[in-house]
Amino acid sequence: MPLRRVGRPGLLGTMARTAVIAGTASATAGAVQRHQQGKAEQQAEAQQYQAQQQAEQQQMYAAQAAQAQAAQQAPAAPVPAGGENDLLAQLEKLGQLKAAGVLDDAEFAAAKAKLLA
Repeated sequence: MPLRRVGRPGLLGTMARTAVIAGTASATAGAVQRHQQGKAEQQAEAQQYQAQQQAEQQQMYAAQAAQAQAAQQAPAAPVPAGGENDLLAQLEKLGQLKAAGVLDDAEFAAAKAKLLA
């Protein structure tokens, strides 16, 4: 009958326990690192998306501002005799600019007054 040891584990038992603990710690550290890397990638993608959205908004605002400035700087041509059709076309164009949001109410009223004057 072999003798069993009572009390502390032997050298092989201690080595096995240490290997299990080290393997578990390594697997846990790898999982935490992968989780953190995934989180960082999500944050980077979110920041890139926000930057893209802001750039698109800035381009849209710049285009609207350029259109509004061009509409304001367009010289008011005198209405030629019998030019009611031309006046109507210009008023319709102003209405379209206002409907598109390029001109606000005050700018529309000013341009309309300039045409009708």
